[in-house]
Amino acid sequence: MRSPLPPRRPRPMPHTCTTSMALPLPRDRVFAFFAETTNLQRITPPELGFAIETRQPIHLREGTHIEYRLHLFGVPFAWQSQIQHWHPPEEFVDIQLRGPYKRWVHTHRFCEASGATIIEDEVQYALPYWPVGELAYPLVRLQLALIFRYRQQAIRRYVVEEAEQH
Repeated sequence: MRSPLPPRRPRPMPHTCTTSMALPLPRDRVFAFFAETTNLQRITPPELGFAIETRQPIHLREGTHIEYRLHLFGVPFAWQSQIQHWHPPEEFVDIQLRGPYKRWVHTHRFCEASGATIIEDEVQYALPYWPVGELAYPLVRLQLALIFRYRQQAIRRYVVEEAEQH
């Protein structure tokens, strides 16, 4: 008699959030803004109460760990990320080691095109507590869209303003 197959472990649903924007600046200058970790707080919506807990200065490279504190939907939590891939000035990838998501992989790409830099963000994520956690997907998708819209406005404001001052 054949033994029954082991029960399948539930797998969280994968989701992707992608955005892109262009800045009229050289890629090296744009990448340098992202390589300075203190700028992450400048481009995060203030209502998230974002704070970097890791002692500064933080020198980014593969394997760097960064600890944050923030609030999502009014709930405070810790987030720990790791730089998984560091290839200046073209790309870097950060992953969540601890935080609100089951999986979070954020790829940042910087491409030169006609005298500008195209910044592409791709976040692959999965929500916790599958399948019940999927009920929050519409709200999470909307929240991520709002966060990235704010980021793009802040990046444009800070990076272009700083370039004009120099």
